Amino acid sequence: MRIALLVEGKTETAFLPHLRGYLQARLAGKMPKLDPVPYDGRIPTGAKLRRIVEQLLNDAREPADHVIALTDVYTGTQPPEFKTAADAKRKMREWVGAEDRFHPHVAVHDFEAWLLPYWPVIQKLAGHNRAAPSGNPEAVNHNNPPAYRIREIFRIGECRDDYVKPRDAHRILTAVDLSVAISQCPELKALVNTTIRACGGAEIS
Repeated sequence: MRIALLVEGKTETAFLPHLRGYLQARLAGKMPKLDPVPYDGRIPTGAKLRRIVEQLLNDAREPADHVIALTDVYTGTQPPEFKTAADAKRKMREWVGAEDRFHPHVAVHDFEAWLLPYWPVIQKLAGHNRAAPSGNPEAVNHNNPPAYRIREIFRIGECRDDYVKPRDAHRILTAVDLSVAISQCPELKALVNTTIRACGGAEIS
């Protein structure tokens, strides 16, 4: 089983090793080859996304069995490309068309929402006791998305260093159990369950 994962390059470095580790424990004997297809910045949109998905599924040498696209809802574009998680997934589905081996997924509002459940680890690395954002991690925004919150605590903390996504997100996730974020973040759970379902494993309830 080969699953191609279209993802922003820094997210690949920060997140995929930990996703693989989590899946290996749940998919014993069924673990797929999870191949990242990284992009510098946001993943492609429109007709280009459709062409890429078709190429991956029909590759003559090593076709993908499934393609997962992971995008942030907050992409930094003006006007915003996506209004909500549902809007982002709907648009990606429309761009690609009726292909049941394609699975659109999102991080709300950005990948760093999946780090917010580990705020004590973030506090320790940043060297500051700023309180955690309240509420569901994937609902945190108010024009101040999760990545900004983490960047700010690193800026004011005693570590005297900027938040660097590939380095610091990896450090945060190395110290924790990914199931904690999965239990609090429905979009992350949906991504994990898509992968598990494609491999014939038991989904997370």
